[in-house]
Amino acid sequence: MSDPSPSSPPPPSPSADATPDPPAGGTAPEAPSAIRARVRALPRSPGVYLFKDAQGRVVYVGKAKNLRARVGSYFLKAAEADARIRDWIGEVVDIDHLDADSEVDALLMEARLIKDIQPRHNADLKDDKSFPYLQITTGEDFPRVNFTREPKDRGVKLYGPFPRAKGLRGAIQVLQRIFKFRTCSLDIDADDPRWRWFRPCLLHSINQCTAPCNLRIDRDAYRQDIRRLRLFLDGKKDVVLREMEEEMKEASKALQFEKAARLRDELKALQNLNLRGNLEEHAQPEVFYQDPKKGLRGLQKVLNLPKTPRTIHGVDIAHLGGTETVGSLVTFIDGLPFKPGYRRYRIKSVTGVDDYASIREVVSRRIQGLQERDEPFPDIFLIDGGKGQLNAALDAFKALGVEVPTLISLAKQEEEIYVPGKPDPIVLSRRSFALRLLQYVRDESHRFAQHYHHMLRTKRTLGDDS
Repeated sequence: MSDPSPSSPPPPSPSADATPDPPAGGTAPEAPSAIRARVRALPRSPGVYLFKDAQGRVVYVGKAKNLRARVGSYFLKAAEADARIRDWIGEVVDIDHLDADSEVDALLMEARLIKDIQPRHNADLKDDKSFPYLQITTGEDFPRVNFTREPKDRGVKLYGPFPRAKGLRGAIQVLQRIFKFRTCSLDIDADDPRWRWFRPCLLHSINQCTAPCNLRIDRDAYRQDIRRLRLFLDGKKDVVLREMEEEMKEASKALQFEKAARLRDELKALQNLNLRGNLEEHAQPEVFYQDPKKGLRGLQKVLNLPKTPRTIHGVDIAHLGGTETVGSLVTFIDGLPFKPGYRRYRIKSVTGVDDYASIREVVSRRIQGLQERDEPFPDIFLIDGGKGQLNAALDAFKALGVEVPTLISLAKQEEEIYVPGKPDPIVLSRRSFALRLLQYVRDESHRFAQHYHHMLRTKRTLGDDS
């Protein structure tokens, strides 16, 4: 699997990120004055830019270390000769942006937005390729460390996501030389004496692994090495880096240039471990393993459905500064996200903050849209919230005289499932496959609403959607 990379085409000038602001006459003659004004208003800091057409649709998403320089380069005279953008740049009539804390943050934000919005002029990052993680198992006698694009959701400590797979692989190799952990997939039991007859692999021979597979290190000593590794990854790396820098300088003084160059590269690899996202801000819900078949069968049992459900709609509401309210609707088919079925709604009929009324509007508009297109209702309609949000959605069906499908809500914190007509919520085990599937749908609708919320920050777009 190829490594995801920044999807924005390089600007016409190779040093566009470092160029000064475009001069007043530097933009192409056909660039509208509104575009020039938007470019001048952009900050010189990292972020993500969104190009929009006359209908307010996002047609292209890119990231930049210097927003003003990068975006301005698209509208320079030289851009007319760039075959990668010249055929569509004329569609752009407005620009929005999101600030980022760093270039890495911008890259991860860009990837997430492209997957969500699917702009028609972004060729890359629209598929299910994900960024990698460094994963340390926590429930084994001898924890293993590995590179993964499919992290587990329990029994592990995760670091990432990392923007570049090659850099992470190189860093793991350097870390293994220092901390001598295992990267194999063996299930080693410290109390099983048969492991003493196991033959260690080459990594032990070259002193990069302490060979727990042969019980050449006891459980406590090995776990102490893993504890030191985690401290290093959590930020306690100054001592190790200083020692490596001193060793590099000594090798250089002794004219051991090959060793010095190797240490320089290793230092860079370890320093690049800081160039990573975090699980909260750069969520990739699609990479965490779900068992959709078990989740759907569990929902059939829990909700007493006549057959296994296949389609689920998830609805959530988000607010923009207390003035702009937006709604999201995500569609899951057979337990997996179906991106063409995602919808965004700018709330029209509600003044101020009123989640109940906003949910009624979103559900009403979805019902009407399905009826107009003669499309079937989903097997399950999931609302983010408790009894109040559920009753608001129920009111929408009653007001339109539509038979209510399986309608439920999922309340945060206690993760209780509310069903119309039942006074008490359904409480499932936190490890229940049915609950995990509902959480996936709920969290996806929340994330999708929040991204639209941010997109509307400076310009109100995408009005009608049914």
